[in-house]
Amino acid sequence: MSTGPGQPERSRTPRWVWAVLVGLYVLAFPYHPGLRSPNELCRLWQTRALVEYGTLDINRALQDYGYVGDLSVKDGKYYPSKAPLLSFSAVPIYAVLRVIGGGFRYAVPEVPLVYFSRLFLTVLPTLVMLWGVRRFLSAYVSQAVADAVTVTYALGSLAYSYSLLFMSHQTTAVLLFGSFYALWRCARGEWRERGYLVAGAYAGATVAAEYTGAMAVLGLVLYAVMTVLWRPEPMRARLLTLGRAAGLATVGALPFVVGLMLYHQAAFGHPLESGYKNLADAAYQPWHLGGFLGIRYPDPRAFFLSYFSPLRGLFMLAPFLLLALPGLVLLRREGRASEEYRALFWLSAVVLVGYSYFTSSFSYDSWGWTTGPRHLTGLVPFMLLPVGLLLERLRTGRHQWTLGAAAAMCLASIVITGTATFINYVPDNVSNAFLGLALPLLKSGYLPPSVLSFWGLTQPWAGLPLVLGLLALASWVFIWLAGAGGGFAAREVLFGGALAAVLVFGVQATTTKRHEQDRGAVQFLQSQWLTPPHRTLSFWPDPRA
Repeated sequence: MSTGPGQPERSRTPRWVWAVLVGLYVLAFPYHPGLRSPNELCRLWQTRALVEYGTLDINRALQDYGYVGDLSVKDGKYYPSKAPLLSFSAVPIYAVLRVIGGGFRYAVPEVPLVYFSRLFLTVLPTLVMLWGVRRFLSAYVSQAVADAVTVTYALGSLAYSYSLLFMSHQTTAVLLFGSFYALWRCARGEWRERGYLVAGAYAGATVAAEYTGAMAVLGLVLYAVMTVLWRPEPMRARLLTLGRAAGLATVGALPFVVGLMLYHQAAFGHPLESGYKNLADAAYQPWHLGGFLGIRYPDPRAFFLSYFSPLRGLFMLAPFLLLALPGLVLLRREGRASEEYRALFWLSAVVLVGYSYFTSSFSYDSWGWTTGPRHLTGLVPFMLLPVGLLLERLRTGRHQWTLGAAAAMCLASIVITGTATFINYVPDNVSNAFLGLALPLLKSGYLPPSVLSFWGLTQPWAGLPLVLGLLALASWVFIWLAGAGGGFAAREVLFGGALAAVLVFGVQATTTKRHEQDRGAVQFLQSQWLTPPHRTLSFWPDPRA
């Protein structure tokens, strides 16, 4: 792979980069029990009910462990309103923790249950996914660009935010990418046809994890059809291959789809009736009525705020994703001479359009106290190849200031999204998630809760390594993309980087109001913080004490 003027090909990414990245995933623990995180706890209360009482409903769990939100009710029985995959997946984790804790009903406190459920079901799967992302990108761009985009995706996008929460959004992204990866390897002839079985299993699990993931699954179906029908083979052979692929994918998906329908039948009385049709809180019902799961006609306000809101707009939190838009143009041009690139272009474009329609037609006000537009988490992996192609083109171009600007957008994404993720519970009346909430909390000594606190360290020493690690990797990405052979970037590159940084952080500053709502949100989260300054934390308190 060629490189730009004065930019020889890089050596291998230093191991410390991957070590710090893993540490940022494994050590960070943004959780505050006082907030009663409904999206997480409703799932884990069903996990408790399955183990402790052998029931799908959580009525007894609500009595024994306390009330939580995000519930559905049918015939007086309460269930999580969410798709059930994560609740069931956490059962073996809870069962093991119960044995470790002494084997009785209250043996597992809330904090270790949340931490280990996140660790095994949202954190580690994402870390495994990053290997696949890097492998996929390196097939089309240089290893230096592939590594930089992988790190930026890992820390500068919703992938980081929702890996550190026991919610289904990053799980959906992992499953969608797993399905795509299997289809991609099959299309390139690197896997045998039984790879379609794997693709189908991931696709079926996607719907069992998050209902709206079905939209992206349709895009994967289109991609699979294109990669088979555009092969240079006789039509009869292509149709036979397509039939076998469809059959194998269906067999792979069937256990998850049938299991989901059986769950609906048992809980809500019909295989196609989900919890969203039986919400316990009447205030939330209008958001999910009409259309498909509340998806109606698009609303320009919802579209604009989902992408550009200073509170949780996708491009405001992760400006590097803006590079995907011109990157799609490059991908389309490559597709004129290559069926492989053409199929990848249509997949990226269809998924982008599908998620954009969804976020435009669903109520923006229903996002909740979250980092970014959480339902767009599954979109982000399909924007990475266009980002990588544009970065590769800029590295070989003559206007090196544009490379510096693009590298600075990657740096800014890691700083902004990573810092907001350290908070990860963003009240919806804050003006700006980064400068209006996250930075004031950090400056006042409320650093991110960390596993190091469980080992006896107090703040700021427990959270400071996370902040320093994030800044180190943000700086590394900029230097790795913009620097020459490990040296300092040229003046033109630095100028472009400074220009982009001033623009990105200037927009952040001008949209931060510092009004009473910002101050109130900071004070409220300080009152709920898991690890306030200079206080110790007991990870696994004795529930019998």
